Amino acid sequence: MISYNTKDWVTFIFRFHKSDTIRKLFSVMIIIGIYSAAVGYLEVEYFNIGKNDYIHNINVMHGMLGFVISLLLVFRTNTAYDRWWEGRKLWGSLVNNSRNLAIKLSAILKDENDRNFFRKFIPMYAHVLQIHLKDDDTSKQLFEDVDLEIDHHKHKPNQLKKIIYQKINDLYEAKKITGDQLIILNDELRSFTDICGACERIKNTPIPYSYSAFIKKFIFFYTMTLPFGYSVSLGYFVAPVVVFVFYVLASLELIAEEIEDPFGDDENDLPIKKISENIKKHVEELI
Repeated sequence: MISYNTKDWVTFIFRFHKSDTIRKLFSVMIIIGIYSAAVGYLEVEYFNIGKNDYIHNINVMHGMLGFVISLLLVFRTNTAYDRWWEGRKLWGSLVNNSRNLAIKLSAILKDENDRNFFRKFIPMYAHVLQIHLKDDDTSKQLFEDVDLEIDHHKHKPNQLKKIIYQKINDLYEAKKITGDQLIILNDELRSFTDICGACERIKNTPIPYSYSAFIKKFIFFYTMTLPFGYSVSLGYFVAPVVVFVFYVLASLELIAEEIEDPFGDDENDLPIKKISENIKKHVEELI
């Protein structure tokens, strides 16, 4: 995750990061610029199209569709950010629940071997979960056309949770914890599975294909028709104008694509590896 100063405008404007969309779109922007200049040349120099020709009025369509495409992109980016922020809240809950479990066990347990067990296995759950969420197969489990050779009985976070719960049950049977304490600890352990399931829901459920494909096609055809309506009034300046419009629209879609899966390895994804390391440090301080 990129660390930055939100008030440093100069850095934002004049420094290009490798995650900037202009790097990803540069080759396409060059092609669109050449295409727009070619359309402008044909309309103005070859066909001698003037302001009285009907094709000049195609910008009326762009004015009407511009409002529609802006609404679609706002909804698209908001939906993607909601997924990103929900993922951050889930991992924040995992941090707090791991701390609470460690604090309660630290007060309850007296045997050093038992304390060492939870000192190791509580942060291990966060570590295993972040690896599980970065696995490509995790995101394909709901795809109907993908046949995955996965043994679902070896779901790693579930297996680790089972080991932890078995240890707590053994402590109860050994009279090291009471029934009331068992109930208190059970609530913390249950939250681990709830968080894992919610993260998998985000990971396994992308934005519907038809919606994402429609926005991309809309942006493409909207941009490709811009030179026909503005070449007469802008001349060869239509090329940089169309390139800029494409850059703005396509960048919003690229940003939404990047943050809608917050558990990946992109520059703007959540730092879940760092969060799991912080959980390990906090648990070792508490137990």
